[in-house]
This record gives sequence, C-alpha cells and structure tokens, in this order.
Amino acid sequence: MNTTQLECFMSVSNFLNFSRAAEQLGLTQPAVSHQINALEDELGVKLFYRTSKRVRLTQEGHLFSQYAREILSLAGASRARLKESVETSALRFGVGCRSFLELRLLPPVLSRLREVLPQLQPVPRLVPFDSLENLLEDGSIQVMFTFQETAPRRAVYRELTRRELVCVCAQDHPLAGRDQLTVQQLREEGGRFAAYPPHGAPPALLSLQGQLITGRSMDQLSFCDGLESLYTLVASGFAYAVIAALPQVPLPGLRTIPLPELAPVSYGLSHRPGEASPALKPFLAQTRGMFQGES
Repeated sequence: MNTTQLECFMSVSNFLNFSRAAEQLGLTQPAVSHQINALEDELGVKLFYRTSKRVRLTQEGHLFSQYAREILSLAGASRARLKESVETSALRFGVGCRSFLELRLLPPVLSRLREVLPQLQPVPRLVPFDSLENLLEDGSIQVMFTFQETAPRRAVYRELTRRELVCVCAQDHPLAGRDQLTVQQLREEGGRFAAYPPHGAPPALLSLQGQLITGRSMDQLSFCDGLESLYTLVASGFAYAVIAALPQVPLPGLRTIPLPELAPVSYGLSHRPGEASPALKPFLAQTRGMFQGES
C-alpha cells in the first residue's frame, strides 16, 4: 500500500468518477484504475461497485475511507514537518476555494496585497471536496474560505461576516417579483428546485434544502454536482436554488430574494494553528476590510 493508491482511492470516492479523479490528480484514467485495482487486490475486498454508468462505494469502501483519510493526513503532516524550508525571493501563499464564487472574492484582496507585499506569489486552489482540508493540513495552502460549521476541526477559524440565506432565480422566474420569501412559499410556489452539493455547505443550508426537497416529485428536483451546474440551471430559468449570499460577487441575470425567517450563517477563513506565513495577517486584514466595506 502506498500514498499514491490512497490518493487515487480518496479522489475516486469523492468524485465517484474515475475520469474526474484522474483529471484532479493529473494522471490518466487507466493509471487511476490500476492503482485502485492494486489496492483492492492487497486488501482482498472490493472498494467500489463499478458499472458502465456509475461508480459507488461498497460498505468496505466506506469503512476504508476513514482510515485512508487519516493515513494521508498523517503522511502529509510528516512531510511538512520534515521538509526543509527553501528560502526564495517569492513568497508563496496558497488560498483554498471550494467554488468559483469564492475564487471571485480574491482579485480585489490580492490586488491590494500586491502593493503591500510585492514579493507575494499567490496560489489560488479551486478544490471542491475534502482534499482541500488535506492541502491545508499539509501546508500546501495557508488559508481556506469556509463556513464555521464546516471548518476543519484542527484549524483556527476567523469569522469575516455573517451571511444571509437567500433564494436565487432567473429574472423571469415566477418568484422573481417577490421582495422576500418564506420557506412555506418556496415549497408551495417555487416549482423546480436545484439542490446544492453537500460538500462544504453549512448545516442550516442543508436543512433548508431538505425541507424543500421533501414532498417534491423527482421531475421537480435537480441534483447538481457543483455550484457551476446549479447556477447554469438557475440562470437559464429551469429552477430556483437557495444559497448563502457572498459579498462582492455579482450574479448577472439572477434575482436574489431574502429569506428573513432564517438566521444568518458564519463565514470566514481557516488556517493551521501556528501558521507562520508573513502573508497571513495582511491577507486576513485585507479580506476582513473587503467584507466590512460592503454596502
């Protein structure tokens, strides 16, 4: 057993798709399949049910994923502690984002940091799933955007703002004329609902989605594998969705409608305890200033 096999296993278990796992790992699909087959042979169990149309974890696969994640985390932490730091003129600073909306928060912050730290070399990382937490723990990134409830347990969480849960729909959607909405109104009048992927979503949002899914027929539901897919459906008028509204991120062609009966959720940044990057404090200050400066 080696870390390459474990990384392939975790990537396939996250994406449930060999092609997407290969792309994320920078390997070919046959190479990923070979690593999974070798791992299954060594363990003596099947980790995935595989057909021409779908991939899903076996019961043994679910059990093994807990151990694989811990092994990779320990291996990454060991490499980070044993690796000698190499001084360079560039100050690399990795920022983890789970969605394209978070990625779009960075330009104004990084633009200001470029004036304060001209040697800064930012490394934005868009990683939708659990791999992002591994990157934070092993030092590949120095900070990541996250909701408080889904922040890595061993990281330091810094709140930037509290965000409202809102309904988003196309300008010509039946809900678009409302100034505000209730959950009951969404259930009764909303029509087709697009569900947000659960990875990284705050529990309050997942609970709201559960209420809106309950009682709907399958032809009134769209389950999206990412925010990009969700916004495509919403912008084209096929469905509405509920999200936590992020600042400074315009959504052209979409109507954002408050849900005042729901409490806002905490949103911020997580970093490792004792993170020593000289860019961390300026990045936190500039990001907090952007949130505080929103109208």
